[in-house]
Amino acid sequence: MKVTIPYAPRYPQVHEALETHRFAVLVAHRRFGKTVLAVNHLLKKALLCRRTRGLFAYVAPFRNQAKQIAWSYLKHYSAPLPGRRVNEGELSVTLPGGATVRLFGADNPDALRGLYFDGVVLDEVAQMKPGLWQEIVQPALADRKGSALFIGTPKGVNLFSELFTHACEAMNVDSDKYDPAWVAMRFRVDETDALDEEEVARLRRELSESAWRQEMLCDFSASADDALIPIDLVTDACARRVSYADVEGLPVVMGVDVARFGSDSSVIYRRQGLQAYPPVVLRSMDNMDLADRIASEIARFSPEAVFIDAGQGQGVIDRLRHLGHEVAEIPFGGKPLREGRFLNRRSEMWYGLREWLKAGGCLDASGEHGMRLKAELSAPLYWYDAAGRIVLEPKDRIRERLGFSPDIADALALTFAVPVALPDRHAQEEQARRRDGHGFLYGWRA
Repeated sequence: MKVTIPYAPRYPQVHEALETHRFAVLVAHRRFGKTVLAVNHLLKKALLCRRTRGLFAYVAPFRNQAKQIAWSYLKHYSAPLPGRRVNEGELSVTLPGGATVRLFGADNPDALRGLYFDGVVLDEVAQMKPGLWQEIVQPALADRKGSALFIGTPKGVNLFSELFTHACEAMNVDSDKYDPAWVAMRFRVDETDALDEEEVARLRRELSESAWRQEMLCDFSASADDALIPIDLVTDACARRVSYADVEGLPVVMGVDVARFGSDSSVIYRRQGLQAYPPVVLRSMDNMDLADRIASEIARFSPEAVFIDAGQGQGVIDRLRHLGHEVAEIPFGGKPLREGRFLNRRSEMWYGLREWLKAGGCLDASGEHGMRLKAELSAPLYWYDAAGRIVLEPKDRIRERLGFSPDIADALALTFAVPVALPDRHAQEEQARRRDGHGFLYGWRA
């Protein structure tokens, strides 16, 4: 029996790539037709599945969102198939042959635990926590070697940008990360005919520059208009290099963010002038051990100031003072130094961090925490309250969006808690004694 479904592929090259690769990352502009393409891809995979009780999933950031944007498409395009069964409560369609396509929401990851999948579509991946893919979906594909299609539009540094970068690297046959199972595809609005020229021209006029780059040109380096630190600024800072002469004689400052919850990290960040060094990120460390590690860093680098988050750091602060170290406790929610301009101390410190980046600040994002640092710095949004003060997005809301707490960026922001005076002459002489034969300070990483 021959059955024709009401779908004519607008982008056959995408479907061809999906047929030949197990993992595909599709970045496309708004109104490209990603959802229709993805639903029909799942239907075809399910119809051709020869495994017993095949199971395929379409996952959106929220279950209600999945229902609103994909459920009608799934029922419409599967309607001509004889014997197909629809379960409205479960949001699933069972096809001839026994395979099922079901809709899920990333907001309820427990609904996905314990399942196996022969194929999955993750839609609007930029809004999903990294753990959904790494800890739940990817293991669920392992038993039956299922496939995954990631679709969406850029939204800064997050799981989606990380997957796209990984797929691009995997396509490079000269790279040690080459993996023929992966493919990356990107479609800008000026490369397709999804929208007519008149509509594209209207959008270009009416959208902000950031929104146009992000939503229509699929630019991962574009930031939301209300982001305090644009990703462009972070990217530029990661590409800069400063010389020893640029930091010589300037005060060394340390910021310490103490973990609040079990999944959070305690972070020690060191900065000297325009150079921020790789952070020390510590997990599952009690206050006494953390204080000893901070004391070791203080002995090694002789900072002029050490600023510690007062919220969870009281035990650490007390221990360091008992050891004879002079440290300053900084309450993130406390009064700012400039009360008329900022809501609280945290908003003020982050604004200082932004101004430092604009003035030429240099970040070292080469280590294992580099991607996370970029994501954390570019994540917080800001707005003005009724009194005209700058308000930074609360830490808990950022955690909810990113899937992790911005501990690394908060530690760096702490280095801007208070202006620090230049070291005195004695300290500079001591610093000179610590130089090696090449003129670099011990601990300096060029």
